Amino acid sequence: MSNDFIPVNEPFLGGNEKKYLNECIDTGWISSEGPFVGRFEEQLAKRIGRKYGIAVANGSAALDVAIAALRIRAGDEVILPTFTIISCATAIVRAGGTPVVVDCEPDTWNMDVNQIEAKITKKTKAIMVVHIYGLPVDMDPVLALAKKYGLKVIEDAAQAIGLTYKGKECGSFGDISTFSFYPNKHVTTGEGGMVMTDDKDLAERCRSLRNLCFNNNKRFVHEELGWNYRMTNLQAAIGVAQLERLDMTIQRKREIGIRYSELLCGIGTVQMPVKNKPYADNIYWVYGLVIKSEFQMEASGAALELSKRNIGTRPFFYPMHQQPALKNLGFNFSGEYSVSENIYKKGFYVPSGLALTDEQQTRVCESLIDIFRA
Repeated sequence: MSNDFIPVNEPFLGGNEKKYLNECIDTGWISSEGPFVGRFEEQLAKRIGRKYGIAVANGSAALDVAIAALRIRAGDEVILPTFTIISCATAIVRAGGTPVVVDCEPDTWNMDVNQIEAKITKKTKAIMVVHIYGLPVDMDPVLALAKKYGLKVIEDAAQAIGLTYKGKECGSFGDISTFSFYPNKHVTTGEGGMVMTDDKDLAERCRSLRNLCFNNNKRFVHEELGWNYRMTNLQAAIGVAQLERLDMTIQRKREIGIRYSELLCGIGTVQMPVKNKPYADNIYWVYGLVIKSEFQMEASGAALELSKRNIGTRPFFYPMHQQPALKNLGFNFSGEYSVSENIYKKGFYVPSGLALTDEQQTRVCESLIDIFRA
């Protein structure tokens, strides 16, 4: 058996990517003004069930634009999960807002929606939900709270392209949603992101913010500060090709996830991903494992052992309430967040990219079994 390195993710680029990129080069349309950008926006928005899609440079840019478009400002609070990527909190902080965090569920690793209401104050302006690792946040209670308290809902669907909640596409809920097209996502453009909404005025504001807030009448007169967060035609061309294969991508992801669960079913040392909830089937964006608390090994130890076997891993997110950068800015996250703290210490995910072969997956599982039996 080969001992070649198995990366935690390797994208599949075997569709029309090269054909569409050549079209960009042949026509000279390589900037953000090329036709693939609008095509990508329209096609993905249609797939998700949104009226408007605004392509941007990356997923973090999408969050920046979404927060700014909703006019989150100094003194405003936004509730979000502590177990997420720092981009979510960063967008709030850079707008002058205050991130207020809740813990996550021990089985889905998504935000515990039952903790949200207790964190709502007169300063709360929005709830940011983040679909984590393959299952969606339970959206109905979130939407009910937003309606009850007059709050905006920001839906980060970066990891959930093609995932559904009660049969409806993730990214189609709330006031505004964001996506990422990093190489490990179900649709990749290398780097890239998108903001979506059903509100025409909000969509126009997002388009302005991603394009330096140029004035339609006096181009270089700026009444507001935006960003150059434009997506290029080259990126969008790859995105269009990727979108053509989305259903096959989702099918393959689920095959990988289910096969991992079957091959690892005899290991009592780890908690494996939940296959489904009443509102969704796991899409297995990544295949995460959490070492059970009664075992001394932590995620870093398992990752080290796997690296010795030429197998890549990634740790789980470091919780927002423990982030040094946020603490140094004076944010004080009071409360108990034991679930997030535990799964950071004990959680990691194994190779699950689209290019993963059955032979490689078998090797990963054999290595995991060997490590945990020892």
